[in-house]
Amino acid sequence: DPLQAERAALLAKCDLVTGMVGEFPELQGTMGRYYALNDRETVAVADAISEHYLPRFAGDALPGSPCGQVLAVADKLDTLSGVFAAGNKPSGNRDPFGLRRAALGLVRIIVEGALEIDLPQLIENALDLQPVAAPPGAAEDIYDFIVERLRGWYLERDNLTAEMFEAVRFQRLPSLSDFDSRMQAVADFVDNEAAESLAAANKRIANILRQAEFSGDAEPRAALFTDQAEHALLEALQTARAAVADLVSQREYQQVLTRLAELRAPVDEFFEKVMVMADDASVRQNRLALLAHLRAEFLNVADISRLSIARS
Repeated sequence: DPLQAERAALLAKCDLVTGMVGEFPELQGTMGRYYALNDRETVAVADAISEHYLPRFAGDALPGSPCGQVLAVADKLDTLSGVFAAGNKPSGNRDPFGLRRAALGLVRIIVEGALEIDLPQLIENALDLQPVAAPPGAAEDIYDFIVERLRGWYLERDNLTAEMFEAVRFQRLPSLSDFDSRMQAVADFVDNEAAESLAAANKRIANILRQAEFSGDAEPRAALFTDQAEHALLEALQTARAAVADLVSQREYQQVLTRLAELRAPVDEFFEKVMVMADDASVRQNRLALLAHLRAEFLNVADISRLSIARS
């Protein structure tokens, strides 16, 4: 209920001026809830006032109510935006305003709560509400600061690595929930028997396209193929593309990568039998176009060329 959230936001900090919280600062929010109930505010408003400070420390509980989640996200973004707008972003180990804690709390609320939030847009909104004009690039700095906390949070898990994180981070995703779905898909993909070969192939493709300075999205033309391996790869790619189109839009990224893993055999055959940089310019450009489209399908989920997978 937007009205309940708005009311909670209006009252969220009122208990800070009371003698009780002045004497016992650790009761901020807790006393606010009691005061709100005593003044006959709704339970939703009272709970949100109490919950918006959560999480207070690593491993702490998260806001349990929708209003509490909304208020906690808004409060933490306001804190981050206010300090960054004033030019006081953290440096080194210094963090006098608790921005790292605020950013990590924001990450946990969004990801663990599976909240669908356009984070860059909310950051812009929060900066616009500050009493001082933010320096150029502040919005990007805040986004990067939050994503770095997301990185640290992921790396505390045994099955996630920095390479997996960078494979997803290559694009600036507005939704951290979407980011998380991709991370889980990449972690699952790494265990696929085709992952090592396809990651290496994607790295090779990325290098070839970069060195050839290839750009454009022209469809490869079968009429220019000179080897059966080219036809086989294009046919397999077209089949896979049709199969995963809806899955990408539905964020079923694990299924997408599982389906794309089936391209391993035609990709391996292509590189075994085909010289990409042919002397004939039209043949060469056509082969580069084929590889660019292959890479684009994987990039719909993550840049798996950033993965180094070695089976023992």
